[in-house]
Amino acid sequence: MFEVGALTFGEVTTDPTTGVMPSPAQRIHETIEQATVADEVGLDVFGIGEHHRSDFIASATSVLIAAASQVTKQIRLASAVTVLSSDDPVRVWEQYATIDQLSGGRAEIMAGRGSYTESFPLFGYSLNDYDELFDEKLALLLQIRDHNPVTWTSPSGRTRAPLVNADISPRALQDQLPIWQAVGGSPASAVHAAQAGLPMIIAFLVGPIQAHQAMSQYYRMTAERADAPGADYRIGASVHGFVGKTSQSARDTMYPSFSRGMRENNHQRGVGFDIPRAAFDAQAGPGGMPVVGSPQEVIDKIMTYHEVYGINRIMLQMGFGGVPQKDHLEAIELLGTEVAPVLRKELGDAPALIPTNSSATEEKK
Repeated sequence: MFEVGALTFGEVTTDPTTGVMPSPAQRIHETIEQATVADEVGLDVFGIGEHHRSDFIASATSVLIAAASQVTKQIRLASAVTVLSSDDPVRVWEQYATIDQLSGGRAEIMAGRGSYTESFPLFGYSLNDYDELFDEKLALLLQIRDHNPVTWTSPSGRTRAPLVNADISPRALQDQLPIWQAVGGSPASAVHAAQAGLPMIIAFLVGPIQAHQAMSQYYRMTAERADAPGADYRIGASVHGFVGKTSQSARDTMYPSFSRGMRENNHQRGVGFDIPRAAFDAQAGPGGMPVVGSPQEVIDKIMTYHEVYGINRIMLQMGFGGVPQKDHLEAIELLGTEVAPVLRKELGDAPALIPTNSSATEEKK
């Protein structure tokens, strides 16, 4: 099944027209309303991304997702992403297993290293241990998911205290709570995800749409060789975009907020960047990463993503930079009612590019 969803970072950005800064309370309530509408129009998944700065409202992502679970009925709810490197896998599991019970089995974890790094010093971690922290903590999170009680020792002896016959509860309502590995542009991350038997979601920003094609190629090749027990080989895409009634209205609505967000909210180590309108329009065209336009134009771009990467899921970040809530909700509605049904019809029965563990095993016999 091909899945279509929406995600938000809940960024707090000055209005490009009025210069007014929304309050955190406003952005929190808007985020929950976005999840509600996404559920009502039949989207498959809604995600909230973790950040630890005053220009974002989702530092306690699991709390927001728990709130969303109580006003939605069918939609899957995901962290997008959980910065696992600076968190404790035991607490992450406890939170999302609780959400899974609370939501009737709709929780997912998207675990990443974190492209925004403010959480590392905040929680007492060194960026010198960036990769080691993620690798060890992901291994522990997967062990917690698959076993209880848990006995585990940090291979480096540094990432956390050992666990000895630890009873970690609650258990998830789902037989296997989905854990995705969220990746940027590193092929090594794609190999890591495939070796672990995890679905991979790739974050796209700007640039040529084929720029990360090696990611899916490395993932597929590794998955075909790994034959990991219980593997869930899927590829997803997380992409900036916007759906409007027309191509022009979509671009005109998205650009002012998106460009403001790239200056105010995208900075790492204090520097944002400007995107001129001409550059934005070029990126919104067929060859660029952002998925912007009329429903048909958005369908066509997502089909291109499927052709290039073999994706099974796409999540659009349609409000970056504080798109007005009315416009954001209308875009979510168009995505759910006009885009998603066509994609499910066209791609829902498409064969997986990567065999499941069982089918791969059969082929090897």
